[in-house]
Amino acid sequence: MILLKIWIDISNAPHVRFFKDVIKYLEAEGEDLIVTARQFGDIHKLMNMYDIDFISVGKHGVSLYDKLRESTSRVYNLVDIIADENVDVALSKHSIELPRISFGLGIPSLYVLDNEHALAANKLTLPLCDRIITPRKIDFWKLMKFGADPNTIIPYNGTSELMHFKSFNYNDDVFKDLNLKLEHEKTILMRPEPSLASYLDADCRKSVLSPIVDELKEHANILILPRFKEQAEIFEGIDHVTILEPPVDTSSLMKKCDLVIGAGGTMNREAAILQTPVISCYPGDTLSVDQYYIDSGLMYRSINPNQVISKALEFLNNPHERIDLKTDDLFQIIIDNLYDLGKNGK
Repeated sequence: MILLKIWIDISNAPHVRFFKDVIKYLEAEGEDLIVTARQFGDIHKLMNMYDIDFISVGKHGVSLYDKLRESTSRVYNLVDIIADENVDVALSKHSIELPRISFGLGIPSLYVLDNEHALAANKLTLPLCDRIITPRKIDFWKLMKFGADPNTIIPYNGTSELMHFKSFNYNDDVFKDLNLKLEHEKTILMRPEPSLASYLDADCRKSVLSPIVDELKEHANILILPRFKEQAEIFEGIDHVTILEPPVDTSSLMKKCDLVIGAGGTMNREAAILQTPVISCYPGDTLSVDQYYIDSGLMYRSINPNQVISKALEFLNNPHERIDLKTDDLFQIIIDNLYDLGKNGK
């Protein structure tokens, strides 16, 4: 049996959960893995929590200058690691550096995409990828405008968050394990916006959630999962508000809570999959992957604080019934294409 040498690059915290079962599966199959990860948010903590061996390479930049400088530096350092490894196939999700390095070194690459609004990232990567796995909900014409070859696009029904629950074991005692002091009967989990992301123009010391928290804290316990220190400081010292320190079992938290309100994307879609009522108040343009769940009745979206508050109170009293959703096996799609590329090339 011919084993493959596979390179996986992880550049954002949600990608750890996305790839963890792929990594464990490939390790069990005896494949030779190189996993690289940049220093950003909770990536390293999550890698350690899931017991994934990795090489730390590079970090995140805040300003445009920093982003360019750090990405350029990361390409330089990754090339030194990968060049002599005889990698058969490379895999990533929205990594800026992996497609560029794979293209330069002649390594077939498999790319997972779920954000058609990440303009800079998509322009820099999609023209260089050998295969692109993307939700069917995303308009292929938008990807082609970035330079993606339509023959490389592999659509599926669903969103990437399906991967997060392949081996999910619900912990009903998650509140107790976190020693939460909850005074209200109902509990809401909130996630602030991705203020440091290149695709969103936002102030990291403010949050669209603030007026929503101020009103709903009188009706429910509020759990805040900040992305970084400055976001935590926004909500410190508010009654009935608990600031969670990651990493935590967010999947069990979302399932246990009565409602999720998110100004980002990933956790909102995870909540929809778990059938927990969820409200998106993401301040940017609506992503196609969010629209998928909105159209299915599993997500409500508004950027009007009063509308969010009104819908939240409605959900707390009358959560929606379970909604059946037909999706494809994204895990198997990734594995099949990874092996096909690794053994047969482009």
